[in-house]
Amino acid sequence: MSGAFSNLKNIFHLLKSVDLEQLNKISQKVDLPLLMEKFSKLDDKQLQGMMKMLDPTRKHKELPPIDGDFYDVFHTLTSEQRELQLKVRDFMEKEVKPIVNDYWLRDQFPFELIPKFKELNICGVTYNGYGCPNLPFIMEGVLAMEMARVDASVATFFGVQSGLSMGSIYICGSEEQKAKWLPLMQKFEKIGAFGLTEPEVGSGAAGGLTTTCKKTSEGWILNGQKKWIGNATFADLVIIWARDIEDGEVKGFIVEKDNPGFSVEKIKGKMALRIVQNGLITLKDCLITEENRLQNANSFKDTAKVLRMTRAGVAWMATGCARGAYESALDYTRKRKQFGKPIASFQMIQGHLVEMLSNLTAMQTLVFRLSEMQDEGILLDEHASLAKVFCTMRTRDIVSRAREVMGGNGILLEHDVARFVADSEAIYSYEGTKEINSLIVGRSITGFSAFI
Repeated sequence: MSGAFSNLKNIFHLLKSVDLEQLNKISQKVDLPLLMEKFSKLDDKQLQGMMKMLDPTRKHKELPPIDGDFYDVFHTLTSEQRELQLKVRDFMEKEVKPIVNDYWLRDQFPFELIPKFKELNICGVTYNGYGCPNLPFIMEGVLAMEMARVDASVATFFGVQSGLSMGSIYICGSEEQKAKWLPLMQKFEKIGAFGLTEPEVGSGAAGGLTTTCKKTSEGWILNGQKKWIGNATFADLVIIWARDIEDGEVKGFIVEKDNPGFSVEKIKGKMALRIVQNGLITLKDCLITEENRLQNANSFKDTAKVLRMTRAGVAWMATGCARGAYESALDYTRKRKQFGKPIASFQMIQGHLVEMLSNLTAMQTLVFRLSEMQDEGILLDEHASLAKVFCTMRTRDIVSRAREVMGGNGILLEHDVARFVADSEAIYSYEGTKEINSLIVGRSITGFSAFI
């Protein structure tokens, strides 16, 4: 008990150092003889804890940094690639995060961000030429993750611009079309959209498009509707996919916003990705010149090439959304106190955090390998589909746990996780539902097609 006696003497010494006026104030609030009696019954460990608490010079516990990359997955990036990753992270933290909840709540798009995106010079990140950076596919994924880590809506805007719309022209356009549009889109001087999904046709786009195109002496006549088209309300051009009445094949067109017969109505009342300006497009005897038909888009197989590339990006986006939710939840639980200490110190909270981190780590290693396969030229539809299925399912679990550890505060926008919860639902469905992507993988591993 010599250690306990020494600690008790130290406590008495601290009390003796208090002046009489302070001691008088303390005695009015507590029973000092009783307090001394209780002190005398404490063991050495308890007294040491008491001394630490009373010592004004003691340092606060140094907590580990908040970092969702638990396995240091990104250590293989080059110094230049890592620098770009952190540059985009800094942009998202400083320019996007402070305003995003307000715009999300108001269902509006922050147009002031577009010139700032231009300054980053990352649009068309993997394309060769036309002013594009021509970086490896891994960087397209990393940047998508960094954007979605702060906001999935802004990441979706960028993905539509850089991936779906520019990618359609890059993969399916003629050299003349690429030279005309891609440099302008890379600089955000022209904003693009991608029109495939229809009011009654989502998963069945490969064989059931109702939007039609018909060749005439003047060009092509398009009729039909497209729904859920991101960026549509303010895009300068929209890639429209339509079924040729003559041969039944799907063809692609560049439709400019002022083209007669083309109109857009904003979709309202969404619970997810509210910053994304989704539109319902109507095409009524819309005449498109041959010059604006994508010259290398002659069947849905060509459309699928674009979707394969961007579906990998959606898996990365889901990973970013999950990472943002996990890191927000971890930060919250280390600051939020209940029963006199941070809730992060409780076993059940730590259990949730570890489950979240486990899923997030699996997602990050999966998408990293996915992009390696893209860079190696061996990526297939089923690879992208498996990543999309797994990552979006795990994201739903992670954001749910993030909301849970926050209790009632988890439904407030100010803590960000509520937005991640809502947005994860949209990511789960777009670019192929879980069921459709599962059938793509199932066909690959069994040799049997379960599609109707």
